[in-house]
Amino acid sequence: MASAKGIPVIRALPLCSLSKVISANSGRVALLSMAATSTSSAQSQVPRPSASVVIVNSRNEVLLVHRNPQARHFGGVHVFPGGNFDKKQDASLAMTAIRETFEESGLLLASSALDTLLSDALLDDARMKIHSQELNFQTFLSDHLLTPDTNSLLPFTQWITPVNVLRRFHTQFYVAFLPAAPSSGFSSGAKQDRIPKPDGGQEVVSARFLHPEDALAEFREGKITFMPPQAYILQTLSDILQGRESIPAQRERVQTLSRGLFGRMVINPLSFGAPDTKGRSILTYEGDETRGGSKGRLHRVLIKAGKGGISEIKLQRNFDIFTEIEPQAFAAPSKL
Repeated sequence: MASAKGIPVIRALPLCSLSKVISANSGRVALLSMAATSTSSAQSQVPRPSASVVIVNSRNEVLLVHRNPQARHFGGVHVFPGGNFDKKQDASLAMTAIRETFEESGLLLASSALDTLLSDALLDDARMKIHSQELNFQTFLSDHLLTPDTNSLLPFTQWITPVNVLRRFHTQFYVAFLPAAPSSGFSSGAKQDRIPKPDGGQEVVSARFLHPEDALAEFREGKITFMPPQAYILQTLSDILQGRESIPAQRERVQTLSRGLFGRMVINPLSFGAPDTKGRSILTYEGDETRGGSKGRLHRVLIKAGKGGISEIKLQRNFDIFTEIEPQAFAAPSKL
């Protein structure tokens, strides 16, 4: 069950910290200028609207893209495909999620009015031109009689970058299931021949499908790294997507979360006091007893720094996300 009545523990030797990200593959350190940023400077920046989508295939695997260890933001981290809202390309955040997924992985969530599928060569050419702003995404869709499948995207929490970070984002996360969502491009396993993204690998260096349990296991073994939102969402989905075959009951449970208070949660992580007795920093989320929740409610993450990065991240969430979310503790979602 996704309620996490127990307290899941996620550990990895190289993990994103408040001041740096360690690449599990290269061992290089990419500074994020987080702890070093002055609060007054960071507070002056309005979070940029962005969107990310968790693609789930028929084997209950999710699509993860590996960001370049040298990338400006979140270097070396595995994330769900996504990026910033572009008013020239996107009519909505759902369109942002579909466009960015196409650019970063080659997977296009769209249905065609034609009987023939678009070739890989045509798709790759479009990805390159859309990414470089030579081609408008909506124009590409219209020219090929494609309809973006925005209806398949299920809202699945929003996250806002903490105020002490220089570059801040307000990210709408979605979940989409394949093959319920019409799509072109790869839908399972590892896809390397059309990766990296057509920018020379500046942002994304690989993309692959992994079961949430396998992704978390690799995380614990130090093979890959996550940011707290990705770890939170993967832990939630791993409790639901049991087994290696997607079944209607599982999709219905995710849909129930999306339609309910969970899907509308807006999470603003805040630092909470001094480290605990084990030296772990504490970030609290809305719904915690310190953030509008009832006494005893825990909705927080404990982070412990190790040599060169984070050695432990522990999610504490002791309420049922289907039935026990307290609406007064959460802000209304932004209309972006």
